[in-house]
Amino acid sequence: MDKLISIGEAAELLGVSNTTLRRWERSKKLVPERTAGNQRRYRLSQINPALVRDAEVDRRTVAYARVSSHDQKDDLERQKQVLEMYCATQGWTFEIISDLGSGMNYHKKGLKQLLEKILDGKASRLVITHKDRLLRFGAELVFAICEAKQVEVVILNRGEDATFEEDLAQDVLEIITVFSARLYGSRSHKNAKLLQGIKEVVEAQIIE
Repeated sequence: MDKLISIGEAAELLGVSNTTLRRWERSKKLVPERTAGNQRRYRLSQINPALVRDAEVDRRTVAYARVSSHDQKDDLERQKQVLEMYCATQGWTFEIISDLGSGMNYHKKGLKQLLEKILDGKASRLVITHKDRLLRFGAELVFAICEAKQVEVVILNRGEDATFEEDLAQDVLEIITVFSARLYGSRSHKNAKLLQGIKEVVEAQIIE
Protein backbone atom coordinates (compact mmCIF):
# COMPACT_ATOMS: atom_id res chain seq x y z
CA MET A 1 0.00 0.00 0.00
CA ASP A 2 1.31 3.48 -0.98
CA LYS A 3 1.74 5.23 2.36
CA LEU A 4 0.63 8.86 2.80
CA ILE A 5 2.96 11.18 4.68
CA SER A 6 2.77 14.77 5.94
CA ILE A 7 4.44 17.78 4.33
CA GLY A 8 7.06 17.80 7.09
CA GLU A 9 7.93 14.15 6.50
CA ALA A 10 8.08 14.68 2.73
CA ALA A 11 10.33 17.73 3.15
CA GLU A 12 12.68 15.77 5.41
CA LEU A 13 12.90 12.85 2.98
CA LEU A 14 13.66 15.18 0.07
CA GLY A 15 15.99 17.41 2.06
CA VAL A 16 14.07 20.58 1.24
CA SER A 17 11.93 23.03 3.22
CA ASN A 18 8.14 23.07 3.61
CA THR A 19 8.21 26.37 1.70
CA THR A 20 9.82 24.63 -1.26
CA LEU A 21 7.11 21.96 -1.29
CA ARG A 22 4.41 24.64 -1.25
CA ARG A 23 6.13 26.37 -4.16
CA TRP A 24 6.31 23.08 -6.07
CA GLU A 25 2.60 22.65 -5.48
CA ARG A 26 1.86 26.10 -6.96
CA SER A 27 3.96 25.29 -10.02
CA LYS A 28 2.31 21.82 -10.34
CA LYS A 29 5.69 20.15 -9.90
CA LEU A 30 4.59 18.05 -6.93
CA VAL A 31 0.90 18.19 -6.07
CA PRO A 32 -0.19 16.55 -2.80
CA GLU A 33 -3.53 15.08 -1.89
CA ARG A 34 -5.75 16.81 0.68
CA THR A 35 -7.34 15.34 3.77
CA ALA A 36 -10.86 16.16 4.93
CA GLY A 37 -9.25 18.82 7.14
CA ASN A 38 -7.42 20.26 4.08
CA GLN A 39 -4.02 19.00 5.23
CA ARG A 40 -1.39 18.12 2.60
CA ARG A 41 -0.51 14.46 2.24
CA TYR A 42 2.13 13.02 -0.09
CA ARG A 43 2.37 9.47 -1.36
CA LEU A 44 5.76 7.84 -0.84
CA SER A 45 5.83 6.97 -4.53
CA GLN A 46 5.89 10.74 -5.25
CA ILE A 47 9.07 11.30 -3.25
CA ASN A 48 11.56 11.12 -6.09
CA PRO A 49 15.14 12.42 -5.54
CA ALA A 50 15.12 13.61 -9.16
CA LEU A 51 12.77 16.38 -8.03
CA VAL A 52 15.57 17.84 -5.92
CA ARG A 53 18.08 17.61 -8.79
CA ASP A 54 15.65 19.43 -11.05
CA ALA A 55 15.04 22.05 -8.40
CA GLU A 56 18.77 22.73 -8.10
CA VAL A 57 18.82 23.54 -11.80
CA ASP A 58 16.06 26.12 -11.25
CA ARG A 59 18.04 27.91 -8.53
CA ARG A 60 20.41 30.61 -9.65
CA THR A 61 22.94 33.12 -8.45
CA VAL A 62 21.49 36.50 -7.53
CA ALA A 63 23.81 39.52 -7.53
CA TYR A 64 22.68 42.63 -5.65
CA ALA A 65 23.86 46.21 -6.18
CA ARG A 66 22.81 49.37 -4.36
CA VAL A 67 23.65 53.07 -4.04
CA SER A 68 22.05 55.65 -1.78
CA SER A 69 21.29 58.56 -4.11
CA HIS A 70 20.70 59.55 -7.73
CA ASP A 71 24.10 61.26 -7.73
CA GLN A 72 25.68 57.81 -7.45
CA LYS A 73 24.08 56.28 -10.52
CA ASP A 74 27.47 55.91 -12.20
CA ASP A 75 28.69 53.92 -9.21
CA LEU A 76 25.61 51.72 -9.43
CA GLU A 77 26.44 50.91 -13.05
CA ARG A 78 30.04 50.11 -12.06
CA GLN A 79 28.80 47.78 -9.33
CA LYS A 80 26.55 45.98 -11.78
CA GLN A 81 29.39 45.61 -14.30
CA VAL A 82 31.73 44.19 -11.66
CA LEU A 83 29.08 41.71 -10.50
CA GLU A 84 28.22 40.70 -14.05
CA MET A 85 31.86 40.10 -15.01
CA TYR A 86 32.56 38.11 -11.84
CA CYS A 87 29.51 35.87 -12.14
CA ALA A 88 30.09 35.30 -15.85
CA THR A 89 33.74 34.39 -15.19
CA GLN A 90 32.59 31.80 -12.64
CA GLY A 91 30.23 30.30 -15.21
CA TRP A 92 27.16 30.86 -13.03
CA THR A 93 23.62 31.36 -14.27
CA PHE A 94 22.75 34.67 -12.66
CA GLU A 95 20.56 37.74 -12.50
CA ILE A 96 21.29 41.18 -11.10
CA ILE A 97 18.93 43.05 -8.80
CA SER A 98 19.66 46.69 -8.05
CA ASP A 99 18.31 49.40 -5.75
CA LEU A 100 18.65 53.15 -5.51
CA GLY A 101 17.98 54.03 -1.89
CA SER A 102 19.37 54.36 1.60
CA GLY A 103 20.98 51.43 3.37
CA MET A 104 18.65 52.29 6.25
CA ASN A 105 15.57 51.61 4.14
CA TYR A 106 14.26 48.05 4.53
CA HIS A 107 11.38 48.54 2.09
CA LYS A 108 13.30 48.92 -1.17
CA LYS A 109 11.76 47.06 -4.08
CA GLY A 110 14.95 45.26 -5.05
CA LEU A 111 15.70 44.16 -1.49
CA LYS A 112 12.20 42.71 -1.14
CA GLN A 113 12.61 40.88 -4.44
CA LEU A 114 15.94 39.49 -3.27
CA LEU A 115 14.52 38.24 0.02
CA GLU A 116 11.56 36.63 -1.72
CA LYS A 117 13.91 34.66 -3.97
CA ILE A 118 15.96 33.50 -0.99
CA LEU A 119 12.92 32.50 1.06
CA ASP A 120 11.24 30.77 -1.90
CA GLY A 121 14.33 28.66 -2.58
CA LYS A 122 14.99 30.28 -5.96
CA ALA A 123 18.48 31.52 -5.09
CA SER A 124 21.53 29.31 -4.71
CA ARG A 125 24.01 32.14 -4.17
CA LEU A 126 24.05 35.83 -3.21
CA VAL A 127 26.85 38.01 -4.57
CA ILE A 128 27.53 41.59 -3.44
CA THR A 129 30.53 43.91 -3.90
CA HIS A 130 30.60 45.07 -0.26
CA LYS A 131 28.69 44.08 2.87
CA ASP A 132 27.14 47.54 3.27
CA ARG A 133 25.70 47.42 -0.24
CA LEU A 134 23.08 45.10 1.24
CA LEU A 135 22.06 47.07 4.35
CA ARG A 136 23.71 49.58 6.66
CA PHE A 137 22.46 47.61 9.68
CA GLY A 138 20.92 44.15 9.56
CA ALA A 139 23.06 42.52 6.88
CA GLU A 140 23.94 39.77 9.36
CA LEU A 141 20.26 38.87 9.65
CA VAL A 142 20.03 38.43 5.87
CA PHE A 143 23.20 36.32 5.95
CA ALA A 144 21.64 34.15 8.68
CA ILE A 145 18.57 33.61 6.48
CA CYS A 146 20.87 32.67 3.61
CA GLU A 147 22.62 30.12 5.82
CA ALA A 148 19.30 28.62 6.89
CA LYS A 149 18.20 28.39 3.25
CA GLN A 150 21.58 27.00 2.14
CA VAL A 151 22.33 30.06 0.03
CA GLU A 152 26.03 30.79 -0.40
CA VAL A 153 27.08 34.41 0.26
CA VAL A 154 29.94 35.87 -1.79
CA ILE A 155 31.32 39.31 -0.83
CA LEU A 156 33.84 40.45 -3.43
CA ASN A 157 35.50 43.12 -1.29
CA ARG A 158 35.85 42.66 2.46
CA GLY A 159 37.40 46.11 2.96
CA GLU A 160 35.66 49.45 3.29
CA ASP A 161 33.56 50.60 0.35
CA ALA A 162 34.93 53.58 -1.57
CA THR A 163 31.58 55.34 -1.14
CA PHE A 164 31.29 54.52 2.57
CA GLU A 165 31.57 58.09 3.88
CA GLU A 166 29.16 59.53 1.33
CA ASP A 167 26.61 56.79 1.96
CA LEU A 168 26.95 57.15 5.71
CA ALA A 169 26.35 60.90 5.42
CA GLN A 170 23.20 60.22 3.38
CA ASP A 171 21.98 57.76 6.00
CA VAL A 172 22.64 60.27 8.80
CA LEU A 173 20.63 62.86 6.87
CA GLU A 174 17.75 60.41 6.63
CA ILE A 175 17.81 59.84 10.38
CA ILE A 176 17.94 63.60 11.02
CA THR A 177 15.00 64.17 8.66
CA VAL A 178 12.88 61.63 10.54
CA PHE A 179 13.73 63.10 13.94
CA SER A 180 13.24 66.64 12.66
CA ALA A 181 9.70 65.81 11.58
CA ARG A 182 8.94 64.40 15.02
CA LEU A 183 10.47 67.33 16.85
CA TYR A 184 8.75 69.91 14.70
CA GLY A 185 5.52 68.05 15.38
CA SER A 186 6.15 68.37 19.10
CA ARG A 187 7.02 72.06 18.63
CA SER A 188 10.41 71.72 20.28
CA HIS A 189 12.07 74.72 18.64
CA LYS A 190 15.35 74.32 20.50
CA ASN A 191 15.84 70.67 19.50
CA ALA A 192 14.70 71.29 15.94
CA LYS A 193 17.21 74.11 15.62
CA LEU A 194 19.95 71.82 16.90
CA LEU A 195 19.09 69.12 14.37
CA GLN A 196 19.00 71.69 11.58
CA GLY A 197 22.54 72.72 12.50
CA ILE A 198 23.71 69.11 12.43
CA LYS A 199 22.01 68.62 9.07
CA GLU A 200 23.82 71.61 7.61
CA VAL A 201 27.17 70.23 8.80
CA VAL A 202 26.49 66.82 7.25
CA GLU A 203 25.34 68.38 3.97
CA ALA A 204 28.51 70.48 3.85
CA GLN A 205 30.56 67.31 4.36
CA ILE A 206 28.82 65.66 1.40
CA ILE A 207 29.55 68.66 -0.84
CA GLU A 208 33.23 68.58 0.11
